[in-house]
Amino acid sequence: MKELHFITHNIHKYEEASEIAKDFKIPIKWLNVEYEEIQENELELIALTSCKNLLNKKPELRNKHFFAEDAGLFINTLKGFPGPFSAYVFQTIGNEGILRLMENEENKEAYFKSVIAVYYNNKIELFVGETRGSILLEKHGKKGFGFDPIFVPTGEEQSFAEMSLTTKNLYSHRQKSLREMFTSLTAFENKSISGE
Repeated sequence: MKELHFITHNIHKYEEASEIAKDFKIPIKWLNVEYEEIQENELELIALTSCKNLLNKKPELRNKHFFAEDAGLFINTLKGFPGPFSAYVFQTIGNEGILRLMENEENKEAYFKSVIAVYYNNKIELFVGETRGSILLEKHGKKGFGFDPIFVPTGEEQSFAEMSLTTKNLYSHRQKSLREMFTSLTAFENKSISGE
């Protein structure tokens, strides 16, 4: 399998991805490259545009295989807020701000969504993963990052921030999109080797 670069500023995302990549025996490297991430209403468009911008502004990447990922927390009763603006919202109001917005809301349902845009063999493909769950009444746990302390997956009692990385990787939205991507790339490589 060809080496794959994960372009992200977030070391935690890379750590999650590298754990999952081991299951597929895919070598991945962290590439912390500056790039412009647009603000849009759809994660798919953000991930796709990020990938295209990287190819346009960093021509040397055309000789590599890489992926970028965007993710968001979508809260049903807040009409999907913060959604694609999750990183900005986390930086400005944090978990405490979301908890305040949810104080008087009965419906705590939410989901995390991850969209990966991968550039492999001169084409871009998208992979999506979602994890449904709910917003807690208060923060729980110190692990993870972002909104992990206030989100618990459906059927579980621990927040993402209370789970070990291995356990979180059984449930997370990111592991779902990563597994889809790694499965697709492995199938492509196996076809290439067998001459199909």
